[in-house]
Amino acid sequence: MPGIEKIRKRDGRVVPFEAEKISNAIHKAFLATDTRDGEIARQLTAQVIEILEKKFAGKIPGVEEIQDTVEEVLIKNGYADVARAYILYRQQRAELRAAKALLGVTDDLKLSINAIRVLQRRYLLRDEQGNIIETPSQLFRRVARAVASADRLHGAADLADTEEKFYRMMASLEFLPNSPTLMNAGAPLGQLAACFVIPVEDSMVGIFDSLKTMALIHQSGGGTGFSFSRLRPAGDIVKSTKGVASGPVSFMRIFDVATDVIKQGGKRRGANMGVLRVDHPDILEFITAKVKEDALVNFNISVGVTDAFMEAVRKDEEYDLINPRTGKAERRLRAREVFDLIVNMAWKTGDPGLIFLDEINRHNPTPALGEIEATNPCGEVPLLPFESCILGSINLSKMIKDGEIDWEKLRSTVRNAVHFLDNVIDVNKYPIPEIERMTKLTRKIGLGVMGFAEMLIELGIPYNSEEALHKAEELMKFISEEGRRMSVELAEERGSFPAFPGSIWEKRGYSCLRNATVTTIAPTGTISIIAGTTSGIEPLFAVAYIRNVMSGIQLIEVNQTFQRIATKMGFYSRELMVKLSKLASIKNVEEIPEEVRRIFVTAFDVSPEWHVRMQAVFQKYTDNAVSKTINLPHEATPEDVRRAFLLAHELKCKGITVYRYGSKAKQVLSISPQSVLAPPEEKYLKAEPDFSGGHPGGEESY
Repeated sequence: MPGIEKIRKRDGRVVPFEAEKISNAIHKAFLATDTRDGEIARQLTAQVIEILEKKFAGKIPGVEEIQDTVEEVLIKNGYADVARAYILYRQQRAELRAAKALLGVTDDLKLSINAIRVLQRRYLLRDEQGNIIETPSQLFRRVARAVASADRLHGAADLADTEEKFYRMMASLEFLPNSPTLMNAGAPLGQLAACFVIPVEDSMVGIFDSLKTMALIHQSGGGTGFSFSRLRPAGDIVKSTKGVASGPVSFMRIFDVATDVIKQGGKRRGANMGVLRVDHPDILEFITAKVKEDALVNFNISVGVTDAFMEAVRKDEEYDLINPRTGKAERRLRAREVFDLIVNMAWKTGDPGLIFLDEINRHNPTPALGEIEATNPCGEVPLLPFESCILGSINLSKMIKDGEIDWEKLRSTVRNAVHFLDNVIDVNKYPIPEIERMTKLTRKIGLGVMGFAEMLIELGIPYNSEEALHKAEELMKFISEEGRRMSVELAEERGSFPAFPGSIWEKRGYSCLRNATVTTIAPTGTISIIAGTTSGIEPLFAVAYIRNVMSGIQLIEVNQTFQRIATKMGFYSRELMVKLSKLASIKNVEEIPEEVRRIFVTAFDVSPEWHVRMQAVFQKYTDNAVSKTINLPHEATPEDVRRAFLLAHELKCKGITVYRYGSKAKQVLSISPQSVLAPPEEKYLKAEPDFSGGHPGGEESY
């Protein structure tokens, strides 16, 4: 009797029959129940094929018929628990296929529905009629080919190996670059950088030149940071008109309105960071600028504080406010009162954060080029005026093998990622010549991580533990050292960044270095949704919640690792997942074994101190800065915020942002009625489509 040679796919296509796929599916079902015997899977596969050959002699079976046969064989052989895991997987895949069909995307990489939705809205190329014209794998191929082409500038004749290496790294979701690279590489726009700092000079021409540059950057998908500290204060004299200045905050409103109008071509909302030094005469107006929720909605704002100010806070002393136009002190304020105002506004609204200017400039790699005054929108990249930075993140949840970190795989991924990010600098199309000049002068890249919380769970380590801090330090030290080693090798082949002479790296004994910075911890945002993992170095925000996938469609989203463990240990049920979608913590859920509750720590289980300590540990081995939200429960007090701010300065963080749950009326994760699943009086954690598990207030991540 001839064997099964072909099968019919759900879309009607007839393709070659691959017995290995059946074996892999059975093996995965066994793994879900903690059985790792591959020989059993092979034996059961042989039984499945024997039945299929008898039942479909001379015919072509469909995928569903094959899967039905797998279930029959599992049950007949006494593996009811494995069959249950297999059936559950089939149900989930059916739900996903239905949702993806509505989105009009051909998913050739078996991504999550949230990943497909994000790709459909923002990343996949469209024709002139708005129809999607590429699949997820074609997107990654487009990016890999465009970025690999930079090797030709450095003498490479064959780009195929580099392209394939870059493609595999992205298609496997082990590394993803920042959003503009995914959107624009290999496309006409070609602007690939995410992070920019634009100077704002104290003249009408300078201010509106900056506004124009911001518009060009936002249109291409980037985010911008500004220091408004050089602008003369409100009420100061304007010599050319004999009038008075309106001050930095008034001009920030113009930038905010312009950002709202641009909307970045409909792909992503504009995002800005506004910084004002704590010694600027308008500092009190700046601190309270977002007291109304509809004010400066396209800005994160941070006060640029100095060590001298923090010392004055601790000693309860006064400090000078300096007019930037004259350089003279205008008046004095009590430092502790200003600090209290910052604390209370951050508690009330989430803004402002703090940027520690002296700590940033102690680590400025190119001090001869000037002082750093501002950062990108989420604070992880302090930059000189007109600099941009290319970011990318390694998915740590993919760096685990047999319950341990796969250091060799991580080393290889770090090296390939540094190569990738350095190439992006060369193939990028810059918005204006000044940005191209400054970016290529320092060649800053920012290699970071996502999925850190997932990694800790796989390792059996609670997020808020000393063991987690030690693991974070070991991990980031390794990434930093390997990344810099690769940057040295690239410099030996391609040359150092032009500002290397006189840099801190030359003074530390390096003979060459390709990139002035190598590492950054970004919040990742949408790329962590694509990768299907946790955001940046944030803990889980919740084990389960309801996500608004699209209009009229809401799905329970359960952390994949939790679902796998729950299925394996036999306590998974849809009823339990619905229950968990109402809870910000699972520590008191008795249906879940204690050893599972111990490691599935959520953001609300983590005290502000542990949040800050984790940020500081990563900062120790990060060239740029660390974006981390210090999430606070609704009942947190201003004193909790104060302690977090003081601890961040003490532990040498470069900045800090807090967010107290519910302090904004509009946030991308909220507890609200969910009539689809329960009566209106029931409360559920409900996430908007773009929520990536980090900041529930809804900041855009780059």
